[in-house]
Amino acid sequence: MTDIIQLLPDHVANQIAAGEVVQRPASVVKELLENAIDAGADEIKLVIKDAGKTLVQVIDNGKGMSVTDARLSFERHATSKIKTAEDLFQLNTKGFRGEALASIAAIAHVDLKTKRPVDELGTAIEIEGSTVKSQDIAVTPTGTSVAVKNLFFNIPARRNFLKSDTVELRHITDEFHRVALAHPNIAFAFYHNGSELFNLPKENYRQRVVHIFGNKTNEKLVPVEEETEVLKISGFVGKPEYSKKTRSEQFFFVNQRFIKSPYLNHAISAAFEGLLKDGYHPSYFLNLSVDPKTIDINIHPTKTEIKFDDEHTLYAILRSAVKHSLGQFNIAPVLDFEQQSDFNTPYSYKNKAGKTPTIEVDQSFNPFADDSGSSKSVDSRTNYKSPPTANWESLYVGLESKSNNGQRDEVDFNFEQDHNTETIFSDTSVETSKTTFQLQQKYIVSTLKSGMLIIDQNRAHQRVLYENFLKHMTIKEATSQQLLFPLELGFTPNELKIIMDLREDLEHTGFVFSNVTKETLTVTGVPVGVPESEVSIILEQLISDVEHDVPDANFSAADLLAKSMAKSLAIKNGQTLKNTEQEHLVNSLFACKEPNVSPTNRPTFITMSTDDIEKKFV
Repeated sequence: MTDIIQLLPDHVANQIAAGEVVQRPASVVKELLENAIDAGADEIKLVIKDAGKTLVQVIDNGKGMSVTDARLSFERHATSKIKTAEDLFQLNTKGFRGEALASIAAIAHVDLKTKRPVDELGTAIEIEGSTVKSQDIAVTPTGTSVAVKNLFFNIPARRNFLKSDTVELRHITDEFHRVALAHPNIAFAFYHNGSELFNLPKENYRQRVVHIFGNKTNEKLVPVEEETEVLKISGFVGKPEYSKKTRSEQFFFVNQRFIKSPYLNHAISAAFEGLLKDGYHPSYFLNLSVDPKTIDINIHPTKTEIKFDDEHTLYAILRSAVKHSLGQFNIAPVLDFEQQSDFNTPYSYKNKAGKTPTIEVDQSFNPFADDSGSSKSVDSRTNYKSPPTANWESLYVGLESKSNNGQRDEVDFNFEQDHNTETIFSDTSVETSKTTFQLQQKYIVSTLKSGMLIIDQNRAHQRVLYENFLKHMTIKEATSQQLLFPLELGFTPNELKIIMDLREDLEHTGFVFSNVTKETLTVTGVPVGVPESEVSIILEQLISDVEHDVPDANFSAADLLAKSMAKSLAIKNGQTLKNTEQEHLVNSLFACKEPNVSPTNRPTFITMSTDDIEKKFV
């Protein structure tokens, strides 16, 4: 029998490796930016076309590469970062696996131009699908320029799995934020289809956060500083009142590397315990510095997960540091047992005895005395005569009954007996006419000819609102309620772009916007029935839904908007409904085109037949 195990060709192995390293254009952006940082660059430019599908180019002013290094950089497991296995426990660089460029070159067209400061001329290399097409001497600035074109050109199935340009650009922007936040000492520029999205100069950490997320972020930040033998913490957390329903502003950096850690995230949540509303998450931008020997960053291909030697200690230190900062800056409520200086006696009164106030009473004063009487009200100190008091009996003049023989007037009698008329309406038939009742402030129970109907009030109302919003967006004739005082809401540039992409559909539901700037949005009108206090919540929920379920080319943005608004405005479980409200909701639900399921395809009601109920008693 012949042997069946064989070595894979290099180009096949590279394509398999690319499946781990390169999942979408954002993966290419991450790898190229990290290589530029490792090259010692202090100015990095990112150029994107068609959300990275056509072009991803990173230009830096780093130390560049020699002719040999430029050629070897595209070989598998070729790296300048480590030489022995022991170096894996002393990593201070970003890329060290030596697979990034080889994997990218296997699935795209790559143009590399590089030059060292000591060289007069640089090197230019063109690669298509792991095959070197050309290698020449070129005139190029000091540093390196890597242009990745036509990503997944030789893997059509993988290219078809890419989302719309809006989705892919959002992933690229997220990766850019993570790298730029970790390195405020490096200047970054970001261009998409010829337009500048970000231009970040060299600055301190607070300025970098504000430049990325908008000027209004500055007032939201609370500094966190802590240094121990095990861990050094620096950065900022957001004030509780600015918490969001999304986790878009949560960043952990360990040794200037972005990571995801649910365990450490729980430490932050524990520090904010009691300060946040349900469903809201704190914002944080925290840098953690630890000994490289105590972490393992090679447990995940994308290197976004890290294994710590002692997570429990880090958890306790992080939680205490954040809680201390919230208390130090009077964000969290604290108990202060020190006496306030406002209650102290002034120094000039130190030797003075307390003076008891005196009260003088004029015992001869009679408020009912007539002016003609002998009793007069005179102030003994000022000899002032008080003004005369009118005869108090005159207050009752004209109030005697005008009827004869001391009998009460008929009109007065009817007025006194008005409270007896309520017995006319106290018929018990009102109670017996109920067709629905509420169960545990969550379900509406109604009777059927064949048994019983149980409706989930939250899902049912979502279905009703969802179809109403879709109808308004279709006919484009929604009624708007103008606000007396316009609302000015602050958003990050990325969040504002999401709202502007959906602006037309939002206006068809009844929203009216004006004065849109780079960071603020003024709302002058809302849909009828939407309270003013819910506007920011609705828009935040919409942004959250778009970020987690972004509509691609074959998905309706109007549908997503209708679902999001219905979820925000629907009656919540635990809300008491009057009998008329219950009946109106039931009637509205069964007037819908699809009353059986909610907008998220969950059942809105169940039925129990009389036979099912009888079986329970068998």
